[in-house]
Amino acid sequence: MRRPRLAFLCALALTPVLGRAAHARFSFSDVVREAKVLAKTPYVAPRPVPGFLRRLTYNAYQSIRFIPAKAIWRNQHARFQVQLISPGLYYTTPIRIFTVSNGVSRPLAFHRADFSYPSQTFAQHIPPHLGYAGFKLTYPLVGHHRHNQFLVFAGASYFRAVGRPNRFGLSARGIAIDTAFPPHEQFPVFEKFWIIKPAPEARRIHVYALLNGQSVTGAYRFIIRPGEVTRIGVQARLFFRHRPRVLGIAPLTSMFFYGVGTPRPGGEWRPAVHDSDGLEMENGDGEWIWRPLINPPSFQVTSFSLDNPRGFGLVQRDERFVSYEDLNAGYNLRPSAWVLPRGSWGHGDLELVEIPTASETVDNIVSYWVPGFRIRTGREYRFAYRLLFGNASVAKPPGGAVVQTFIGAGRNPGMPCDTSRHTLRFIVDFTIPRSGLGRPVQGVVTANPPAHVTAINVVPARNIGQSHLSFDRLSFLVRVPPGHPLELRAFLKDQAQTLTETWSEMLPADAIQPLTQTPGCP
Repeated sequence: MRRPRLAFLCALALTPVLGRAAHARFSFSDVVREAKVLAKTPYVAPRPVPGFLRRLTYNAYQSIRFIPAKAIWRNQHARFQVQLISPGLYYTTPIRIFTVSNGVSRPLAFHRADFSYPSQTFAQHIPPHLGYAGFKLTYPLVGHHRHNQFLVFAGASYFRAVGRPNRFGLSARGIAIDTAFPPHEQFPVFEKFWIIKPAPEARRIHVYALLNGQSVTGAYRFIIRPGEVTRIGVQARLFFRHRPRVLGIAPLTSMFFYGVGTPRPGGEWRPAVHDSDGLEMENGDGEWIWRPLINPPSFQVTSFSLDNPRGFGLVQRDERFVSYEDLNAGYNLRPSAWVLPRGSWGHGDLELVEIPTASETVDNIVSYWVPGFRIRTGREYRFAYRLLFGNASVAKPPGGAVVQTFIGAGRNPGMPCDTSRHTLRFIVDFTIPRSGLGRPVQGVVTANPPAHVTAINVVPARNIGQSHLSFDRLSFLVRVPPGHPLELRAFLKDQAQTLTETWSEMLPADAIQPLTQTPGCP
């Protein structure tokens, strides 16, 4: 590293209390104090790792492996163990990690011997004080004697988690700053972590983190309990150097390439490829809303105005293997993430950002809560929420739910081309709660002008296929004049009550025309 001694001395000069004494008594208030002091100083960008590590290929970086026998607390037969992550490729910022035992904080020194490298020559180029990019937590999720990775903190303020049945998929973030304003999005970094040593038989673990970025600093407390559903209690205390254009609280990041009900890219044989297929939310008035994700032709931001949201998250609702047919990626096993706000969050917007992608290797979906109040510098802001990672049932509406959505040209099969000009057909399948079966069901559909909805129809489908799936199929036509975007809402009801969540769809104008066209038709 360039001038490593000077960089180290500068870091010590900027670190109050905790940096002066490695063995000082530790509490979360120390992290809060450090974040508050840091917010009053000019932002200093972290020094990146050496260039040869940043230029590694994906396969070359994957060949750098932490040696499991070196895991922290491995020799103490603890339920929780810590594995460390080397900087390189996407992880260009080294961070500092401390362990805390009996109130005493101790830094983890970097050791090259904790990693295996692709060659001895490569290992010799690793700086002796490189630092870490993050860490993984392990726990015996499956069986008592095998440790499974269930939570990873690595890169900016990103972290990923799984429940017992899942494979890693979508990520959470500590904060989102100006996400809807590319290319000037900010990525604050968890610069320091404190991992509190739990008792050997403990079933939960505490992690604290110090956030630092151009506009914001913050102190975070994570209370983590792995299991069938991994539950993370998050407390954030934020201090702002500058007021951001958009502050995103409890952000989630995922990938949607294409789905069963969306056009399949040429050459793709799998029916669907995505980590999440929809955004779910529960408003303060008890309304549940489902928004299917799309891979838009251009950058798209959708805002949902909510009052005191009770929950929101990105969900992988389709958990059938036949929907993906991918043994390697296991998209049917990707987790869903559900945010449960604590306290009253008031009025604000749940923002969904969808970015065009031509590859499944790029995360192109972001969602987060935008508070309705104006951020002021010099003040402290507190947010608390629970974050659940697990199967789609972590976000289960009490009524009927959307099973799948299909969109296509408005013509009926076999009909002439000219009957579908500027018209889309929508098919939305809803499950119906048992109490609603057997009653006459009505579909309610609304669209933004000048779009016009016709031919609303609901057809019950019972015991379909080997899974004996039962649902009610809502179908309708929408005529959209050229150049206009389309916003739709739909739900099912009977004479007495609403039976399902609200299905919500938004299509930009440049996404509509290709859907209305049929091969061979003008």
